[in-house]
Amino acid sequence: MNEISIIGLDIAKNVFQVHGIDCLGEPVVLRQLKRGRVLAFFGKLAPCLVGMEACATSHHWAREISKLGHDVRRCHRAM
Repeated sequence: MNEISIIGLDIAKNVFQVHGIDCLGEPVVLRQLKRGRVLAFFGKLAPCLVGMEACATSHHWAREISKLGHDVRRCHRAM
């Protein structure tokens, strides 16, 4: 499997969507994770850039995923 360089994380109530690409922009991983498996998933990955929408719980997830060595950035969705 190619190394993941960027992950987009869509936060939801129970199931999170993960989309990871390599340095060439090719999809490497596209999967759903239950809330309880998110940190285990990121704990197994080499440090990478993680982008997620800014919402009420994104601060919590950003702190926890950052502790695992990832560079987490939250962005506001354009309406």
